Amino acid sequence: MIEGRRVRLRAAGEGDRERMREILAAPEVARWWGDPDGNLDDAVAPEEGTDSYAIELRDGGETIGVIQSWEENEPDFRHAGIDLALHPDHQGRGYGPEAIAALARHLFEARGHHRITIDPAAANGNAIRAYERLGFKPVGVLRSYWRDPDGVWRDGLLMDLLAGELIGP
Repeated sequence: MIEGRRVRLRAAGEGDRERMREILAAPEVARWWGDPDGNLDDAVAPEEGTDSYAIELRDGGETIGVIQSWEENEPDFRHAGIDLALHPDHQGRGYGPEAIAALARHLFEARGHHRITIDPAAANGNAIRAYERLGFKPVGVLRSYWRDPDGVWRDGLLMDLLAGELIGP
């Protein structure tokens, strides 16, 4: 369990399948994540090397999102990456940045990473602004990086955060 002030992150599992599908199927999330059924298995039973957490409200325990991390453990390139999906009913309230900050602290302090990356869609201005408020910096545009739900290749924005740069909750 990873604790934030208002959220906690717990390992996601098969018991989260229905709620995770609701989150991933919300149009505001599916727009960026794509087919909810195609991402559902990864959210509740990720491949080796990826950790998936249910984001819960500490007050009441409602699951409001999923956050994942993966780690590159090659010593000369060691770093971690984060991805996030938050149900639209809970967006814009600071829960996403709080979950990212809690997981980033865990990756820096408990897992010993010095750098964390995140790669939102270049058109996802809300996510990019939220990540910048936490201290993430743009690194570069990943051209034709991901295929959207309509099959069109879209750009991503690679951002990173170094240990000591984390701002926020």
